[in-house]
Amino acid sequence: MSVLIFIDTADGHVKKASLEAISYGAKVAEQLGTIAEGVVLGSVTEDLTALGKYGVKKIHQVNNDVLNHFDAQVDTKVIAQVAEQSGAKVIVFSNNVDGKAVAPRLSARLKAGLVSGAVALPDTANGFTVKKNVFSGKAFASITINTAIKIISLSTNAYPVVAGEGTAEVVAFNATIDTSKIKITNVTKASGEVPLTEAEVVVSAGRGLKGPENWGIIEELAKTLHAATACSRPVADAHWRPHNEHVGQTGIAIAPNLYIAIGISGAIQHLAGVNRSKVMVVINKDPEAPFFKAADYGIVGDAFEIVPKFTAAVKKLKGIA
Repeated sequence: MSVLIFIDTADGHVKKASLEAISYGAKVAEQLGTIAEGVVLGSVTEDLTALGKYGVKKIHQVNNDVLNHFDAQVDTKVIAQVAEQSGAKVIVFSNNVDGKAVAPRLSARLKAGLVSGAVALPDTANGFTVKKNVFSGKAFASITINTAIKIISLSTNAYPVVAGEGTAEVVAFNATIDTSKIKITNVTKASGEVPLTEAEVVVSAGRGLKGPENWGIIEELAKTLHAATACSRPVADAHWRPHNEHVGQTGIAIAPNLYIAIGISGAIQHLAGVNRSKVMVVINKDPEAPFFKAADYGIVGDAFEIVPKFTAAVKKLKGIA
């Protein structure tokens, strides 16, 4: 019996969300009196043994060129083989794009109960009950899994990365790998210093910026804060900003430590994608903007006056000329 954690990677590097999943899975293993193991698909440039400081004891690496490109069907079959051989009774994913594609497929293959979007450690005092967000983050549900094998996908930024000491044993896993049915013809990567889904700070703006030519003040603030940039749906639809920056119910759901919304009214669809942010700051000249009701801090005023002053204050605090 073990807890198996899917360690998601991109361009050979372990994603921050995977560090959260490892820390979470290690704690679940501790609750159950067992050990935490990991599975990595494809080639990785990082030292996987160093992941042991987050609590994982053993990592199964399936190194095959086919696995360097994500294919949910192929990956599911490989992870199922690792789970069966390692005797995993709990399998942990990040609730990101890859996790959302693989976890349900693995659930069907292994006949395992699944809770997606978990926000807390399972309650194992009387069974196995997992807490998750429901209704776009407006409420919580506690779901009990009764199957022999249990699968959890952890919401991003819902559990802290806990680093300690130790190293992980990395072993090669010889799996049967299907030929991918997906043919990659072109890869276009999103630009930006910080990936939006991995960012701890996000600076977002809406139609209050009046046009794409004014986005310089947003980018400068984001750069000063080492933050990712985002936008509301109308901005993306108007092609002021690329669609990969659109956050909200119909865009990317994020949960940064700090979300700064500038010139965004705060429609319910937008709030549904950002309301898991730890702290929300709103800058809007309309004092009746709905976003102020959800914000932790709010500034009523013209963004074109406030944002440059905000940026200057941050630079002064950081000692940036």
